[in-house]
Amino acid sequence: MDNLSTPLKVLAVGNNPIELSGLLDKLSKAKEKNIAAETAFDLKTINERLVKFQPDYILIDDNIGKGELKLIMSYLLHDRKTKDIPITVLKNSNYQEFIDMGILSYVLKDSITIETLYNELKNTLRLRKTQKYIYEAYRKRKGQFIRLLKLRRDPAF
Repeated sequence: MDNLSTPLKVLAVGNNPIELSGLLDKLSKAKEKNIAAETAFDLKTINERLVKFQPDYILIDDNIGKGELKLIMSYLLHDRKTKDIPITVLKNSNYQEFIDMGILSYVLKDSITIETLYNELKNTLRLRKTQKYIYEAYRKRKGQFIRLLKLRRDPAF
């Protein structure tokens, strides 16, 4: 991810323009990291950005509320164009959990620096690539895996 010839496209989603502009400011200051960022405030603008901007990564501010977050996650995870885009939630505290929604990682807002955010982007992109590889490997070798399980259940084994 270092020294990319094309920028890493990050879509920041939230309902607070001041916080999102601060996040975009941090991302824009990392010129050597080659990151392009845009914002979205609701499902309509998310959809517009997905079509025009085609992000590689999505950051969602948890200030949008749990209901809105669930709605956005459901939309993103069930659309074939966005289901593989890594998503990180920017959290105010450790007390709210959204683990069951398909979110890959969390970052506490009060500890965000460009370095922590950049490392989070790198690590989450690696995790998503690993997940896709494992899924594809399993899909291709599913028959072998099932035969192995049946063989192990065989009392003659």
